[in-house]
Amino acid sequence: MMQDQPAAAITEVRVTPVAFADPPLLNAVGVHEPWALRSIVELVTDSGEYGLGESYGDAVHVQRLRKVGAELVGLDAFDIARLRIAATETLAHDTLTGGHGTSGMVTGTTDLDRVFAPLEVAALDVQGKLLNVPVTTLLGGRHRESIPFSGYLFYKWAGHPGDGRTPDTAEADGFGTALDPEGIVAQAEWMVERYGFTALKLKGGVFDPHQEASAIEALAARFPGIPLRLDPNAAWTVETSIEIGRRLGGTLEYLEDPTAGFAGMAEVRGQVPMPLATNMCVVAFDHLPPAVAAGSIDIVLSDHHFWGGLRRSQELAGIADTFGLGLSMHSNSHLGVSLAAMLHFAAAARNIDYACDTHWPWKQSDDDVVEGSPFTFAGGSIAVPSAPGLGVTLDRDRLARLNRAYEDCGLTARDDTTYMRRFQPAFSPSIPRF
Repeated sequence: MMQDQPAAAITEVRVTPVAFADPPLLNAVGVHEPWALRSIVELVTDSGEYGLGESYGDAVHVQRLRKVGAELVGLDAFDIARLRIAATETLAHDTLTGGHGTSGMVTGTTDLDRVFAPLEVAALDVQGKLLNVPVTTLLGGRHRESIPFSGYLFYKWAGHPGDGRTPDTAEADGFGTALDPEGIVAQAEWMVERYGFTALKLKGGVFDPHQEASAIEALAARFPGIPLRLDPNAAWTVETSIEIGRRLGGTLEYLEDPTAGFAGMAEVRGQVPMPLATNMCVVAFDHLPPAVAAGSIDIVLSDHHFWGGLRRSQELAGIADTFGLGLSMHSNSHLGVSLAAMLHFAAAARNIDYACDTHWPWKQSDDDVVEGSPFTFAGGSIAVPSAPGLGVTLDRDRLARLNRAYEDCGLTARDDTTYMRRFQPAFSPSIPRF
């Protein structure tokens, strides 16, 4: 029997690594380097139409994307199940190591899910373009027309040290310094004034937990009624987590990954008044059964980049709904293709219960790979694109510029710890630290 002719035969998969400027944002494993690395996937079909995906930019990850992409040529862009089978078979023989793109903080994800995610998004994008419908229609329709985001606050140096400078003498980059509660409040004021955020999240795990608790209390005093979150990236012991959790009872909307592991999270959860969220304890489907059994979490922060794409993220949403878990969205430094995909998933997921995370405000406005300025915040929310596919178009001049930045910057993997040690040689990323 002859096989059916593919509805949209894939003729080429292009993977272009890119880099864009990133401020010195502090976290539990170090500090962001001057360049954030991403990759842009183009899935081209015999119709001439293409679909877009975006992922991490570590050199090893780019190699995997290219290797799997080559095996998708000739397959049908509408047959996502077959595309995943091809990716599975290709990666079964993979001998590369590393390439997780998250600087050691979210490493329990699978190579298959990380690699397949942007390819699946690109396939859905091209499907939507060929069918003249947005990706949300392919995902079953939208439950909301705009997506609320939280203002993502970071402790931050004035700028990247250079030319023999130290963090204390670095030239200011325009985003300001935030190394104490006053600096965090000032940063939040800028975020709320410019973007209208109605929720705020602080990346912790950097300073003494009591100082970070004081920053949350200062935010609560300055922005009464705005939901607040704190994420120490598992840098605290169980005892510290309980102490700070009790101190911030009635102040935090949720506490994210205060400590490591199913058992530790469960112990904390049983002794603090607010819900516990995660994008470290649970980052893959096989983490869900033990986390649910132990009672480790209340909220899962989804991220299609490491859960395997938009359809797999919908499966996660269904599981969260089944077990009474809340759902929201994690963020890494990203460009417009990822933001579009995040918007489509959040619109199609009925049970997104909290404002989602995004690093978007930390990006220079002209650093992108999509045409124009398609995303506008109104009251902290962004409207879901309604054009076919993801609703964004590749700007090849911008793509070429950010690809040149990738080639010129000299970075091949995200490494917050090594960069921090250039300025603090004794720094250790080991957790728990406090």
